[in-house]
Amino acid sequence: MEDLLKRITTDHGILGGKPIIRGMRFRVQDVLEMLANEMKPEEILSDFPYLEADDIKACLRYAALKLDHPVIYAT
Repeated sequence: MEDLLKRITTDHGILGGKPIIRGMRFRVQDVLEMLANEMKPEEILSDFPYLEADDIKACLRYAALKLDHPVIYAT
């Protein structure tokens, strides 16, 4: 699973350092938005043939990890 995360990179010279797929000018956010808009992974791969199925999985894993943070309640 953690090998998937190696597909997600950041580079301040590419798209302002936003998380991208394998150093390409393709943001993780773009894939997540396509999935949220009910685009199927097969459609994404067809429209963007330079992407791989593991790239989509990596985007989902990355998002899941970014949302997994401790919750601190103030009393």
